[in-house]
Amino acid sequence: MSAAALHLEIALRRGDDFTLDVAFDVPAGTTLALLGPNGAGKSTVVDVIAGLVDPERGFVRLGERALTDVENGLQVPAEQRRIGVVFQQYLLFEHLNVLDNVAFGLRSQGERRHTARAAAAPWLQRLDLEAASSRRPSALSGGEAQRVALARALAIEPDLLLLDEPLAAVDVATRARLRRVVREHLDAFAGPRVLITHDPVDAALLADRVVVLEDGRVVQA
Repeated sequence: MSAAALHLEIALRRGDDFTLDVAFDVPAGTTLALLGPNGAGKSTVVDVIAGLVDPERGFVRLGERALTDVENGLQVPAEQRRIGVVFQQYLLFEHLNVLDNVAFGLRSQGERRHTARAAAAPWLQRLDLEAASSRRPSALSGGEAQRVALARALAIEPDLLLLDEPLAAVDVATRARLRRVVREHLDAFAGPRVLITHDPVDAALLADRVVVLEDGRVVQA
């Protein structure tokens, strides 16, 4: 199946003083950066796309496949969306080693442990993590943890890739090198990619298009 574009038009309120109301499209093979200050609504957009938060109106579609359609009462569960997500703090499981962290998404889709580990192993090689396969997350550097999170997101062969501040948790020296790693794998991914960042340098070096959010609204594209 050919890769499909992301189409999004959503709105929701958070508390008494914040309303998110955004719309954009991301063609297949394109990286869109959502750029804006803290509190602009960037991570909420990721949560809605991933199926972790329900919008009050609007839709999220991948090609002709609806993931969220408020008007028709449709909300596909997060685990059925085939979306790879790299969160800012990576959210690796401390009780699992690197190989089993990467295999986790496949296991959650119903694969047996042996099959999931066999499918995860090539991703360790691609992201230069073979030497760390038996280590726990607490024994990883920031750069290694970031690559484990990216490998886990890619291992499920997702239709869409979401990266929420993927470089925010690494030091400045590691950041420049990891930008190259992330860019390489973004370019190799056939589906649409959404990158959340508050760093204009990350947006300029990693994205094909930039949408600027402020106070829950698109102010520039």
